[in-house]
Amino acid sequence: MNGVRLILALHNHQPVGNFDGVFESAYRDSYLPFLEVLEDYPTIPFTLHTSGPLMEWLVDRHPEYVARVRSLVDAGRVEILGGGFFEPIMTMIPHRDRVAQIKDYSAYLGELFGSRIRGMWIPERVWEQTLVLALAEAGIEYTILDDFHFHRAGLTDADLHGYYLTEDEGKLVKVFPAAERLRYTIPFQEPHATYEFLRRLSEEQPGATVVFADDGEKFGSWPDTFHHVYTHGWLRRFCDMLIGNKEWIQPLTLACAVDSTVPLGRVYLPDCSYREMTEWALPPAQLAAYQETMKALGEHAVTESLKPYLKFGGAWRNFKAKYSESDEMYTRMLGLSQRLAAASARPEADADYLEVARQELFRGQCNCPYWHGSFGGLYLPHLRGAIFHHLIACHNALDDAEGLSGPRVQLEVGDFNLDARQEVRLENDRLIAFVRPAGGGQVYELDVRDSQTNVLATLERRPEAYHSSIAALAALERDRASKPERIVLKQEGLDRLLIYDRGPRKALVDHFYSADVTLSDLIACRDVEKGDFVTGTYLSKIQRKSDRVILSMERPGWAEGQTIQVRKTIELTAGSPTIDVHYAIEDLRADVPLHFAIEFNLAGMAGHAQDRYYRDPSGERLGMLDSRLDVPSLSGIGLTDEWLNLSVGLDWSVPAGLWCFPIQTVSQSEGGFEGVYQSSAVIPHWIVNADDSGRWEVRIRWTLDHAFVEDAPMPVFVESARK
Repeated sequence: MNGVRLILALHNHQPVGNFDGVFESAYRDSYLPFLEVLEDYPTIPFTLHTSGPLMEWLVDRHPEYVARVRSLVDAGRVEILGGGFFEPIMTMIPHRDRVAQIKDYSAYLGELFGSRIRGMWIPERVWEQTLVLALAEAGIEYTILDDFHFHRAGLTDADLHGYYLTEDEGKLVKVFPAAERLRYTIPFQEPHATYEFLRRLSEEQPGATVVFADDGEKFGSWPDTFHHVYTHGWLRRFCDMLIGNKEWIQPLTLACAVDSTVPLGRVYLPDCSYREMTEWALPPAQLAAYQETMKALGEHAVTESLKPYLKFGGAWRNFKAKYSESDEMYTRMLGLSQRLAAASARPEADADYLEVARQELFRGQCNCPYWHGSFGGLYLPHLRGAIFHHLIACHNALDDAEGLSGPRVQLEVGDFNLDARQEVRLENDRLIAFVRPAGGGQVYELDVRDSQTNVLATLERRPEAYHSSIAALAALERDRASKPERIVLKQEGLDRLLIYDRGPRKALVDHFYSADVTLSDLIACRDVEKGDFVTGTYLSKIQRKSDRVILSMERPGWAEGQTIQVRKTIELTAGSPTIDVHYAIEDLRADVPLHFAIEFNLAGMAGHAQDRYYRDPSGERLGMLDSRLDVPSLSGIGLTDEWLNLSVGLDWSVPAGLWCFPIQTVSQSEGGFEGVYQSSAVIPHWIVNADDSGRWEVRIRWTLDHAFVEDAPMPVFVESARK
């Protein structure tokens, strides 16, 4: 043909754990109206990818939509793309899981729509060449990546109007480049902008094939797009433009392009994603410097000609290095995948429970909470919570598959988080705790198995490159001055939330403060530390008994200029929802009191809701979980989430002062900058005076159970008689 072939490919996705209202809103504003418009244009075929979590929701909530899509498939007007069932970053999960997720989703879609799945969507277009083998093994013929990937391989724009073969270990897959230029004209500029691009291409390269591939949510769900695309008729004008130029613009599907054209050649693509993703993977300081450099380059006309030879940004895997919380989810997921593979090889394992474990593992591989860019992602606690929910469910199902039931307890030592140091996992039939002796002896994950909640799915507050603009924007808003378009502060005072933590927000974090430290100092994260125990290395030893396991840790260090010894033990008993913790501080000077505090950060519960609250030992409510508390003396505190049916109780043998305050982050989303409640910091603190032997001790009972009855008192601490 003398004109151009145009492939329109949409990617519709909602992550595992997203709110039902978000699914419904996206369906109402994007998925349904887009389909309704395209139904009126029978000569415009398109390619559609719907992620597994969204497809399952549509099948359950809107089967009529699924039926309409199937009718278009039957008519040859829509091609369905497959992919990983629960939208994992393919490079993040083991090869066996890549193949299984793709095969599972192809089978599901094939049954749902009655067609063979030939192509797939690569989540976030995160590519490594070794993926070719998994795609080929799973029966995938072709996929789509960004033209940015091809530029990184040394190709120019003129080389990118068709598809290429790529290979690994003798296996071949076809790969299409999607035009970045079209991602910015569709649907954000008038259809004429796309017309001009296609007209110029048809003159320069008659017969070229060009691909638009992008998020379906941009057609109605993104801010201001519904009125633009539907109320003001952009989509119909765009379709009319295509119909009006049908003599030289041929819309077609990926399958049709593969069947009617030959490859442009062979290419090997570097590790890459789309351009913006590679930028977000950079550390914040480097990202800011990179953005300034690109801004300066943008002032020169040679920038476009230089782009094919410039290395942009970083690699997706470095999100796991940039954010320890991402790595915690990743290593937990990886350990379960390995355990599932081992269990599946044993004939005595229960096959039904293994299948449950496999499905839960795959749901726990959904990519969105593992990274952060222009969208909340990692910063959204309900998405992180959903990942842990499914990973804990996987752990439970594996126990069932292996015949483990009833009260039990075990302790394992291993490098669970892949830091080349040894961690300890204590678990019984109620709780699973991961402890990092080499990192302050902190508990960094604590799973409540009944509710499938990790109450330490916290997030550390850290600098982000975009934070530098928030204070300036806040000042402009306060001065009622104009601010840049499309930059929105979704609430007042966000600049006051730009506070950065000095260490992980976990549990059993050991502090020594000066005597005059205040709650305000801690809220502001002022440097008030007078000891070296927060992240110091504790030596550890373990004990395994028939009904309980004990982890003992100790560390010599300094506090307020004196050398002391801190010993802490963590004990877990079969069948119990309680962790018993014992602290002993030794080698104290009789004439020098110390200000000692133990920090707990508790997540998984909403901050500002009437059914999520603090309560004292008598059962009296002290405020919602985003409250600030400064109580001079208490023997314990409870945190209740009635919606989760979860109660976290802490009580201690020596009355303590208590500080509580919310941990809130500032992140960006499609709608602008916003503050997000992440967790509650709970910090009992004591003035420590040595006894006659130079020693001080406290025992803490940490109970995680079903929510208390409204007026029932918390359990009173009773020191264990066990030796």
